[in-house]
Amino acid sequence: EIGNILIAEPFLQGNIFPGPLFFMVEHDEKGSIGFVLNKPMAYTTSDLVTNLAGLEYPVYIGGPVEQNQLYYLHNHAEVEDALQIVPGIYWGGDFSKLTRFVAGGEKYNREKFAFFAGYSGWDAGQLDRELDENSWMVGDITPALFFEIPNDNLWEASMSGLGGRYRIWANFPKDPIMN
Repeated sequence: EIGNILIAEPFLQGNIFPGPLFFMVEHDEKGSIGFVLNKPMAYTTSDLVTNLAGLEYPVYIGGPVEQNQLYYLHNHAEVEDALQIVPGIYWGGDFSKLTRFVAGGEKYNREKFAFFAGYSGWDAGQLDRELDENSWMVGDITPALFFEIPNDNLWEASMSGLGGRYRIWANFPKDPIMN
């Protein structure tokens, strides 16, 4: 499940809605960690990190845990101590090297970095139980699509990628009355 996305079952709360998409970075006997990909904050990295002053990169609400901490995913294998989640997506690493990378003339684009305030966590066994209860759908995301955030169509693209009935749900209007 590491490197997969979790999509809330659309009819779980009685309607279809573009709910949160979680990118999973950890899942073991101790618990699970993921980041919400589709909930941007009103702040940018310039607002939150002194070393990134003047650099206006989007920051996403990664989840309710430790929202005062900035987490980051990137595609730079050369950042020391970064954990490879899947080929092309790394979590964390030497933040001073990453900030030098970002601020040091390498032009930022969405194919390189994603910043999150906080993360989403599940206790040991909790996510497995929720998966057994069909509370979540598990999908894949390519590094190319991952680094296209912000992407207003990410939920729809993720649902379509599941195929079958999910493709129909992805194209369902957000407000059926307005159809």
